[in-house]
Amino acid sequence: MPEAASAAAVRATLGDSEFDRDTALTPREPGVYAIDLSADWTIFGVVNGGFLLAVLGRALADALPHPDPFTVSAHYLTASRPGPALVRTETIRTGRTLSTGQASLFQYDEEGNEVERIRVLASYGDLGALPDDVRTSAEPPAMPPLDQCFGPEDGPAPVSGGSAFADRLLLKLDPATLGWALGQPSGKGEMRAWFALADGRDADPFALLLAVDALPPTAFEMGLSGWVPTVELTVHVRCRPAPGPLRVSVTTRNLAGGFLEEDAEVWDSAGRLVAQSRQLARVKLG
Repeated sequence: MPEAASAAAVRATLGDSEFDRDTALTPREPGVYAIDLSADWTIFGVVNGGFLLAVLGRALADALPHPDPFTVSAHYLTASRPGPALVRTETIRTGRTLSTGQASLFQYDEEGNEVERIRVLASYGDLGALPDDVRTSAEPPAMPPLDQCFGPEDGPAPVSGGSAFADRLLLKLDPATLGWALGQPSGKGEMRAWFALADGRDADPFALLLAVDALPPTAFEMGLSGWVPTVELTVHVRCRPAPGPLRVSVTTRNLAGGFLEEDAEVWDSAGRLVAQSRQLARVKLG
């Protein structure tokens, strides 16, 4: 198993990394939080959907009596931009093992009108209290070692105005899913990569919400290009990940009517399936 992802001499720790700082919210009143969305997590000026999920996930962790997201379903209504935003949460139900709440993120348009960007419904619990019994037929994706995979730094010069988001990550793609970058897409809806935060901070459940939406779209490897906006994303967090880089595998089996699904699995360094997701996204055809 490859060693820790960061090449930095000093690794960031949980609570002391740019991911923690940039997803931190300021309470305004009970259930209401302010945040300034950083441009560092954007792709061509739009805030990444997984990062937004982590922001709302942290707000719900503060508002609900349980600490960990178990299932999070998000509908992306309008594109989020860097700048001030407001998150409103609502507790729907609390129980002994699970609590459920919803959260929405709002920004303002040029006329000063409030615009809802994303709405989330989620159930929270305590991942540390779950039993150890695991019965699964799932297997980790077969991938080359991290040092035999390739990241943005291995390609040509970055595109002007491109992805600040990629600089926040250590993302190394499986060469078998890199044909699109060479102008030779395989035609298969597959994308696989090693994932870690660039500053070396190990993943926690909120970083898993980011990881499921961090890879290039599978549409690229299907011979399509352009923006692939998320319509809906549901994530199941199965356990707290072990330290070290994660393996992320994303597949698409059906593209129809200009929409495709992306099914993601996230595996930790201990070989455990720690998160799963399904995303519905739009693609530009022709």
